[in-house]
Amino acid sequence: MLLTLTTTHQPATDLGYLLHKHPDRVQEFKQSFGTATVFYPEATEERCTVALMLDVDPIRLARSRAKNAPDFSLAQYVNDRSYAASSLLGVAMADVFSTARGGRCEHNQELADSAIPLVIVIPVLPCRGGPEIAHRLFEPLGWVVEADPIPLDDQFPDWGDSRYVRLRLSGVIRLADALNQLHVLLPVLDESKHYWQGTDEVDKLMRSGAGWLDTHPDAQLIMHRYLGGHGELTRVALARLAELGDELETAIEPAAEEEVHQPEEERIPLNTQRHEAVHRALLELGARSVIDLGCGPGHFMDRLVKDPTFARIVGSDASTGSLRRAARRLHVERMSERQAERVELFQGALTYEDERYSGFDAAVLMEVVEHVDLPRLEALERVVFGVAKPGAVIVTTPNAEYNVRYEGLEGTRHPDHRFEWTRAEFANWCDRVASACGYRVDRRGIGDPDEALGTPTQMAIFTRRQAGDD
Repeated sequence: MLLTLTTTHQPATDLGYLLHKHPDRVQEFKQSFGTATVFYPEATEERCTVALMLDVDPIRLARSRAKNAPDFSLAQYVNDRSYAASSLLGVAMADVFSTARGGRCEHNQELADSAIPLVIVIPVLPCRGGPEIAHRLFEPLGWVVEADPIPLDDQFPDWGDSRYVRLRLSGVIRLADALNQLHVLLPVLDESKHYWQGTDEVDKLMRSGAGWLDTHPDAQLIMHRYLGGHGELTRVALARLAELGDELETAIEPAAEEEVHQPEEERIPLNTQRHEAVHRALLELGARSVIDLGCGPGHFMDRLVKDPTFARIVGSDASTGSLRRAARRLHVERMSERQAERVELFQGALTYEDERYSGFDAAVLMEVVEHVDLPRLEALERVVFGVAKPGAVIVTTPNAEYNVRYEGLEGTRHPDHRFEWTRAEFANWCDRVASACGYRVDRRGIGDPDEALGTPTQMAIFTRRQAGDD
């Protein structure tokens, strides 16, 4: 197995400090299943590449299997483990680069904390789900992804492609983040682990996923595959992830095991349906300027930025951490001058008046109001509807009645929710706010409907009344 990591940050040889591995040396690290070797094929001031090569001993690996593990006969000895990147490489990388994964560098901590240009190449990688799954997993993290399928046999093109790809990732990313993402996603792509999994796997996942897993649109798929499809471990991970805050929808969807086994076209994640519904509503309203209030890590803003219909897109959030992640997701630092004039992020609290909230065709409050204490909700109403007065306000919030459909859910869908409204309660709130602030309101549902319970998400579209309206 082979993995190479290259940087052109100058001086590029600082990569040796970040990895705590000197470019002039070849170092070997014994593993329970083979030997990991670290060396530098190139090391100049302009460009530096480190290679991690893992030589797997299939005999030793077979002997390390538990006594009660299934007997796969020759498959224990004749397999792709010596050549194709997998959980074995992830384990070796975690061990060899453990200090770098922690983001520590006594020589240059500022550099360890900074995003730098990186290119990662894995020549042979099992990718269950094809190149598309590699794009789904890595692109939301800021990588430019090239996943080229490897033919079964170059001499027989009619045989088609194998389940392996050559993966190339390029981006400007903090080295510790890149290594932790690989540690998690290598076994996710392979969808197989070589060792028995216990409850400590959830701890490993949470540590390596800190700062990116809770905002990933495919967090459930990642957890399900990383934990080997183990339903109970996945549920524990979902609960742990929910405690992290910010993007909550991936942590509250039920039956993760069922979702990942269904064809993609038969089930669209609720978060995606919500984004599509709000995006569609903005287009129906003819909005050209939009402010996303409580934008979080910028998932919805990213969608709007890609639509040239919107001339001005602004995101506001109380969390500086969320705003930093939104800036990375939107590649704010690399935007052209024209794009930078179109997109803006700022910190703000929705219960305090702020002139920056004013002057928009539409404002979006997507899964936000339920995070406000009920006694403070009136302040939000005054700030958004009474003072900022956008032409339209779109609000989405959970439907409490639908919660009984979520197996094992007790109380609200997330610990940070101060309340969750029934359909009647939401309707009463909408009508009161619309009447008091001079808006009309149209209510819709988002998600798969239940005849008795309604849809999982409720949406209200407020449009400001004009002079002469009834």
